[in-house]
Amino acid sequence: MPLAEAGDIQDAPARAGLVERLATAIRIAPEGLPYTAGVALVALIMLAFGWSRIGACVLILATAIGAFFRDPDRNFVTPPHAILSAADGKVTDVSEGPLPGDQSGEQFHRVSVFMSPLDVHVNRAPVTGEVIAVTHTSGGFRAAFRDDANEHNERNLITFADAAGRRYAIMQIAGYLARRIVCRVRPHDTVVRGQRLGLIMFGSRVDHFLPAGYRVTVRAGDRVSAGISVIGDLLQ
Repeated sequence: MPLAEAGDIQDAPARAGLVERLATAIRIAPEGLPYTAGVALVALIMLAFGWSRIGACVLILATAIGAFFRDPDRNFVTPPHAILSAADGKVTDVSEGPLPGDQSGEQFHRVSVFMSPLDVHVNRAPVTGEVIAVTHTSGGFRAAFRDDANEHNERNLITFADAAGRRYAIMQIAGYLARRIVCRVRPHDTVVRGQRLGLIMFGSRVDHFLPAGYRVTVRAGDRVSAGISVIGDLLQ
């Protein structure tokens, strides 16, 4: 299997613990297992004490929480230089600009994807390469679909470089309901396109930064899926 198509293979070594194995078995993100299991346990206790109606309601809530943290496997067959979406959701903006905090003057295509609470919230690597920087910035929790959320909200910028030295980045942006950003990678990690990188809890946004040598293949209003949908391709 070519490296660029390995996707989920890279996750196997990291999922050795009991929580990770159980979460993988039921196809949810490990970070969501304590929430799901805790609420489910409360529901079962209520049902055991005969509180059938409220226990059933709490069990439905546990199911909804588990659905939010769902983490399906993804397979893709795309051109080797294609950039994949890092998030499930709706493309809300396609624009041009510098990489946040970068002083080089290099311009990038920015593709913003808004994730509603109903979308899968696990984020995936858009390209194969090395993580060269992870920058977390504290901030507020405005509505993630607002254009200025990338300047004011809690956010996490992950910058990559491919074998040709081209830079790419994604910014995980917390939203009005999202109060926690999970990032599983660190500088100098090698990632494979489609690999799981982390997640953002309860409605949020991911901005993708594509080098100028690429063309954007999506537009505002399109629906995309992490690790499957192509959002950019190399210019010929």
